[in-house]
Amino acid sequence: MDKSPKPATYKDDANKLDTPVLVTGATGYVGGRLAPALLRQGQRVRALARSKNKLACRPWAHESSLELAEGNLLSYASMRKAMEGCRAAYYLVHSMSGSNTDFAATDRAAARVFRRAAEASGLERIVYLGGIMPPEKNISHHLQSRNEVAQILMASTVPVTVLRAAQILGAGSASFEMIRYLVERLPVMVGPKWIRTEAQPIAVGDVIRYLIGVLDAPEAANRSFDIGGPDIITYQELFEIYAQEAGLRKRLIIPAPLLSPRLSSLWIGLVTPIPAVLGMPLVRGAANRVVCHDDSIRHIVPFDPLPVRTTIRRALDKAKQRAVETCWSDAGELVPPEWLRCGDAAYAGGDVLGEAFSVTLAAPVDKVWKLVASIGGENGWYCGNALWKLRGFMDKLVGGPGLRRGRRDPEKLAVGDALDFWRVLDLRENERLLLLAEMKVPGDALLEFTLRPQGPDRTVLVQTSNFLPRGLFGIAYWWATYPLHLYIFRGTLASIARRLDAEVIDGPTWTTRKRGSECRISP
Repeated sequence: MDKSPKPATYKDDANKLDTPVLVTGATGYVGGRLAPALLRQGQRVRALARSKNKLACRPWAHESSLELAEGNLLSYASMRKAMEGCRAAYYLVHSMSGSNTDFAATDRAAARVFRRAAEASGLERIVYLGGIMPPEKNISHHLQSRNEVAQILMASTVPVTVLRAAQILGAGSASFEMIRYLVERLPVMVGPKWIRTEAQPIAVGDVIRYLIGVLDAPEAANRSFDIGGPDIITYQELFEIYAQEAGLRKRLIIPAPLLSPRLSSLWIGLVTPIPAVLGMPLVRGAANRVVCHDDSIRHIVPFDPLPVRTTIRRALDKAKQRAVETCWSDAGELVPPEWLRCGDAAYAGGDVLGEAFSVTLAAPVDKVWKLVASIGGENGWYCGNALWKLRGFMDKLVGGPGLRRGRRDPEKLAVGDALDFWRVLDLRENERLLLLAEMKVPGDALLEFTLRPQGPDRTVLVQTSNFLPRGLFGIAYWWATYPLHLYIFRGTLASIARRLDAEVIDGPTWTTRKRGSECRISP
C-alpha cells in the first residue's frame, strides 16, 4: 500500500506542540491510552468521542492542554468542526458491535467522511491503526474491513501513516480478557483449529509508542507498517504462558479441529465477558496467520517491543493492582433512552413502570456513597447475589453481556463504564448513580440510586427502578419479576446499612416514585 510520497508540510517545532492533534475514539481501549500519553509528551490534544460525558469522567479530562469534543464520524459537518485548527488526526474507531450488523459498510462510510473532512481542514497527517493482512485470500470480514478503511484513507491528499497490528495484549484488552477467562475458568479445554494458528501479538504500550513515534516522522508519511512484538506464537501457547504466569496448573487442551467458528464464539460468549457477536470476529481473525511481513518501522521508531511473557506478566500485575487504565468494554456510544430527554410530557414515550424504596441512615453521605459506588463486579450486589448470577447466566444464554464484564475498578466509577450488565449513564458524587441496562430485556431499564444528606450524619438513600416495556411481553416480564425486585430492593438497602454498621432511622420502605425525576440527563 506504499505510494509515491505526497508533499508533507509541517509547522515549525515551536508551534507543533501547541497545535492540537485530534484523537478519535478517545474513550476506546487504545484511544483512551493514547490521549494521556500525548498529553504527557506536552502535545495539545483534542479528544473526540460520541459522548462528551464519557470523556469528561476520564482521569486526564481536566488537563489544561486537552480539549473535549463530541462528534459523529458519519457527519461531515461534525468532523469539520472537530478538525478545525488541528494539525493531525488519529483514526482509532471501528463500528463492530452487537447492534451493527453491517459494520463494514458503516466503516467505509465513516472513512470517506473522515478523508473529505481531513482534506478540507488542511491536516498534515492522518495516522490509522488497522490489522495485519495475511497473504491468503480467505480472510475474515473483520480484517477485510480494516484493510478497506486503510485503502480509503490512503487515497487522501493528506499524508497518511497506517500501522497494522495483530492481537493487542494488555490489561483490559479484548484478546487478553478472552485468554484470561478461558484459562482461569477451564482446566480442560476443547481446542478448535484456530488456537494453533500463529500470530504476532503486541503489547498495548508498544502500540502507543509506535502511534506517537510516527506522528511527526517525515519518512512515515504515505506508508504502511506492520507492528508486532518479538514472538510469533499460537493461542494455545498464549494459554500455556498465561497459566504459568498466573500460577495455575497446566491446562489440558483436547483437539477439536471440526469445531466451527460460530460454536467457538458462542462458547467464548458464555465463558468470558466478550459477547459472542464480538467473539466471532476475534475467532475468525485468529484463523488467519497474522505476522509482520517487514520490520521497517523499527528504523523509524527504534525500540525493543516487549516479549509476550513480559506483556502478560505486566497485564496481570495491572489487574491485581486495580490499575487498568482502559478496557475493551469502555468503547461504544452512550445512548440514553428517548424517554429520558428533558422537556417531554410525562406520558411521552409510553407508560414507564417502576418502583422505589428508601432508607434513612445515621451515616454521613460520603460513607453511604462509597458503598453505592462500589456495587457490582467482585463486590457483588449486596443482596440476592445468587439471583443476580442466575440472571447474568440467562442473559449470556441469549447473547447478552451477563455479569462477567465486572467493573474496571472495585471502588471508582465513571460515566460510560461497564458495570456487569449495566452501563453508567450518569454519576454525581455523593448525589446520584444512574445505570442503564444492557442485558437482554423486552424494554428499556434503569436503576438509580439517589442520596440526600439531612445534616452531617444522616442520609436518605433511595433506590429506584424504571422500565419502559416493549409490547405485552415487556409488561408481562415486568410483573413476573416484580416480587423479586421487592425482595432485592429492600434487601440491598438493608445490606448497605449493615455494611456501614449504621443505625436505620427509617425504612427500608416503599416510597413514591417521581416520574420525570430521572430526566436530569443532558440530551
